[in-house]
Amino acid sequence: MIYGCIAEKLGHSFSKEIHNRLFDYSYELKEVPNTEFDTFMRKKEFKAINVTIPYKERVIPYLDWVSDTAQKIGAVNTIVNEDGFLRGYNTDFSGMCALIEKEKIVLKGKKVLILGSGGTSKTAAAVAEYMECGSVYRISRDGKEGCLTYETAASLHSDAEVIINTTPVGMYPNIGCSAICLDDYPNMEAVVDAVYNPLRPKLVCDAQKKGIHAVGGLYMLVAQAALAAEKFLQTTVPVSEIDRVYRELVSEKQNIVLIGMPGSGKSTIGRFLAEQLGRTFVDTDEEIVKKEQKPIPQIFDEVGEKGFRKIEAEVILDLARMQNAVIATGGGAVLHSTNIELLKENGRVYFIDRSLDDIAVTSDRPLSSSRADLQKRYEERYPLYCASCDKHICIGNDLRVNTELIKKDFLL
Repeated sequence: MIYGCIAEKLGHSFSKEIHNRLFDYSYELKEVPNTEFDTFMRKKEFKAINVTIPYKERVIPYLDWVSDTAQKIGAVNTIVNEDGFLRGYNTDFSGMCALIEKEKIVLKGKKVLILGSGGTSKTAAAVAEYMECGSVYRISRDGKEGCLTYETAASLHSDAEVIINTTPVGMYPNIGCSAICLDDYPNMEAVVDAVYNPLRPKLVCDAQKKGIHAVGGLYMLVAQAALAAEKFLQTTVPVSEIDRVYRELVSEKQNIVLIGMPGSGKSTIGRFLAEQLGRTFVDTDEEIVKKEQKPIPQIFDEVGEKGFRKIEAEVILDLARMQNAVIATGGGAVLHSTNIELLKENGRVYFIDRSLDDIAVTSDRPLSSSRADLQKRYEERYPLYCASCDKHICIGNDLRVNTELIKKDFLL
């Protein structure tokens, strides 16, 4: 390996994509099991590497020199091999600073809680102190290594104003999870989550629902990667390049999610849109049919609506992990808020609103097989569609015009 990233698990990582966008060099993702870590470090068969969970602290004894910043923090995420002499740096520090500054989040004078006890949590605590926070506390499940437990934090520090999550809770593939309940922190002003896959982890989505300024960790990842590349190649990466790579990744990774009434054209628009954008298209109803190996009316007959919704939720959980896709949902997907919450972690949600007069009644839709049933479903669900979407799109009968309305918003 010439350049790359090591960790125990890297299925979630965007690092290779980022480094390849910044510079045209060979960059590998290498999963190093715990039992092989010592051998890997002693062999030194690399020119420069990034290091992530759980090795940011464990690499330090193998290094010949550690930067002042990394030494103070006690964590290294970048190593350069100079003819066998290993130099260690912490570019996470500047990466997190870049993210917080970009989002204009103020830490000065604030009470800050850091979730996690690993190397990134130490980096986050150093960033909070550097930005002159009023006080900072690290939180972990067991309360070891100078951390408070989650229960103690909620009891003694419910007045905290900023949370920085450095745990892997909510990270792909285990989406839909959060390390903390924001209801316990009524004074919360900002949330920063180092998790970047999904793009908006549950903690960020939960905060945004409450009107709290919240952001995931993708910009931090890109910024620290650029700073690591500077060490790798002895060069400089302008901020404009960091911004470019970040915008490209968000645009390419984020899903387009279509919600709306049965028969409103979600699947037709979705297929056409996916073809135009070079994306994967999936339809939740089609995926349910594949999963159960039977048509939807038969599923309703056998397990009822409650059983169908359970199957639908399982399918949506799987699809919500996808990226760079167009996802058309069934008309009733909005009936369970968890479905929309999951889809928003990686997607922008569009309400495809077609006039009820233009929606045909068909017998293959168990809950809207008559005009009266369709009208009833429309009245029940319309407020849910409006509340669930990021963008309300009123459409007509021209497929190209309808598609352009979505593209115009999504590609801004």
